[in-house]
Amino acid sequence: MDPLKKVKLSLFILIALISGGTLGYAVIEDWSFFEALYMTTITLATVGYSEVHSLSYQGRIFTIFLIFFGVGTIAYTIGSMIQFMVEGQLYQFLGRKKVYNKIRRLKDHYVICGYGRIGRSICRDFAAKPLPFVVVESNPARISQLSEDGYLYIEGDATKDEVLEEAGIREAKGLITVVTNDASNVFIVLTARGMNPKLYILARASEDSAEVKLKRAGANKVISPYTIGAHRMAQAILRPSVVDFIDIATGRSNLELQLEEIPVKSNSSLVGKDLLQSGIRKDLGLIIVGIKQGGEIIFNPAATTVIEAGHILIALGEYPEIKKLEAIAAT
Repeated sequence: MDPLKKVKLSLFILIALISGGTLGYAVIEDWSFFEALYMTTITLATVGYSEVHSLSYQGRIFTIFLIFFGVGTIAYTIGSMIQFMVEGQLYQFLGRKKVYNKIRRLKDHYVICGYGRIGRSICRDFAAKPLPFVVVESNPARISQLSEDGYLYIEGDATKDEVLEEAGIREAKGLITVVTNDASNVFIVLTARGMNPKLYILARASEDSAEVKLKRAGANKVISPYTIGAHRMAQAILRPSVVDFIDIATGRSNLELQLEEIPVKSNSSLVGKDLLQSGIRKDLGLIIVGIKQGGEIIFNPAATTVIEAGHILIALGEYPEIKKLEAIAAT
């Protein structure tokens, strides 16, 4: 039986026993409620302090049965409560230890600071990819939600070095800070950049003035959800079909069509071939809408464009074929 249910059951039986004992003494000995409750309490507690009044023959028989059932009930109740506390704490301790071990083994992962509405959306998309990540959050309510969602997390203040250290910031590939306070975001970026100079940092800015400060602190890219949201709403009116297409192409829930970026490894069979020779369009039915090299992006590349190691192919097509191209680009 579940430990919590055992505790509830034992407490219910104990309360019923106290009520029955009190009622029994009141009826058999004709005592007041308080006298009957007092006698029941000292009997169940087995302290043997003193009787309220001399017991009748019927009262002594009733006391024998009350002691017999009461001792067992109290022992069961105490045992259930100890089991609940010990097992609960032990489970929590072992569970957190297991989580910390998983976090320590992470490499090239992402640290997400904040589990508000934006943080939750990012986590859902990363989990769908899937992409390794760990969340840093200090709000108890959001910690409970993180535990229910099953994501790896560290409970603490992301502005502190030791908390980011626990999240594996030195082994991380990137950090995304989406807490609601711009000052906290600036401090998180500054701290993370000092601990890992190679880290890619994406930061949220609530105010326009915070963008400059965040970039100065070390953020590679700064995004304002309000600006993006306003632009998206405007485009939904001005270019509804385009917005619908982008939603379909980038939405994880849609498995028929995906827009994905695929890095080309040095040992890939694609290296040295142009787009026509690669067979990406002919064999996989994918459209390469762009190729990123360094900081430059070639949109709608020609069929004669040669694929090189380090290129990032921006491909549009069906999800299974995207996965095939990812495998080819990696080997």
